[in-house]
Amino acid sequence: MAPIQSNGQHATSSLDALSELYGNTFSVIKSMALKAALDLGIADAIHHHGGAATMAQIATRVTLHPSKIPCLRRLMRVLTLSGIFAVQKPAPGDAAAEADEAPMYTLTSVSRLLIGAGNQRHMMSMLLHPCFIAPFFRISDWLQLELPEPCMFKHTHGQSFWEMTNEDAAFNTVVNDGMASDSAFMMDILVREHGEVFQGISSLVDVAGGNGAAARAIAKAFPEVKCSVMDLAHVVADAPRGTGVEFIAGDMFDSIPAANAVFLKWIMHDWSDNDCVKILRNCKKAIPSREAGGKVIIMDIVVGVGPSDQKHRDVQILFDALIMFVNGVERDEQEWKKLFVEAGFSSYKIMPVMGFRSIIEVYP
Repeated sequence: MAPIQSNGQHATSSLDALSELYGNTFSVIKSMALKAALDLGIADAIHHHGGAATMAQIATRVTLHPSKIPCLRRLMRVLTLSGIFAVQKPAPGDAAAEADEAPMYTLTSVSRLLIGAGNQRHMMSMLLHPCFIAPFFRISDWLQLELPEPCMFKHTHGQSFWEMTNEDAAFNTVVNDGMASDSAFMMDILVREHGEVFQGISSLVDVAGGNGAAARAIAKAFPEVKCSVMDLAHVVADAPRGTGVEFIAGDMFDSIPAANAVFLKWIMHDWSDNDCVKILRNCKKAIPSREAGGKVIIMDIVVGVGPSDQKHRDVQILFDALIMFVNGVERDEQEWKKLFVEAGFSSYKIMPVMGFRSIIEVYP
């Protein structure tokens, strides 16, 4: 029998639980603080001052009313709590620095992803866009509706995510810029560290590849591979020209252009199992036999696979919750295998080499 807690012990446990409850409730403030940092350009302001800046120096580089400097300080406390920025302690024996009470805010490995080439500002701005956030205020209402329609996004906005990107040019730009920034970052790592994925193939089609950032990275690293992008007509219409990558208007549910390999970067999690099987069957029709080098290359989350530290596992679980806004799903290995078998593929290989995401090679 467990020992009976004293009143003091019970009070301490209850107060600890209350703090945890408040911490979870206030997590949204961390997200909104990050959005404010993106909107104001705080990381750029600190970078401008050599990677370390006082509050006054930050205030001179961002659009801020002087009366709000105390509020900015409070925002920076949240951002340092989140690990976005850090506070630099004076060097031992530096009397001048110790006498100056103004803290020096510095970049961290996280905020360095918000500056320079390949930065992730556009991706984070996309995920923190009001159109992405709003559906989750109505998740309890949506859970009472029968699947599959409407998706959470349509339940909130009156049109699907895909309809909005098609009809709202500004929102479409936000999405394309976000996905392009992710492609630039991830593809740099993929072609540099795991280029063997693309060796031995002569042609590749990036399905639903947006403005072609991923295909351009592959073409640049492997000029012997003829790269093309297939996406919907309104996406292809705005694609950059003269990049050495061919753009083809089409619908992956109808057919996919013939190629040695098909690339699906962060596509499958948007769709139901039945839709994914349709896409994969079209992929199988587009590629040659395994003996002739045919394969499908998927970059996506495999839940439970990858680095074992908690932060990667947390991101996988949170992405699985996020993708409900389009009736999507993040899958574990058995769920992926089921799709591959139903689509008629013979085998697959999972390579957990992309952080919380994996590369999956699927063979006909």
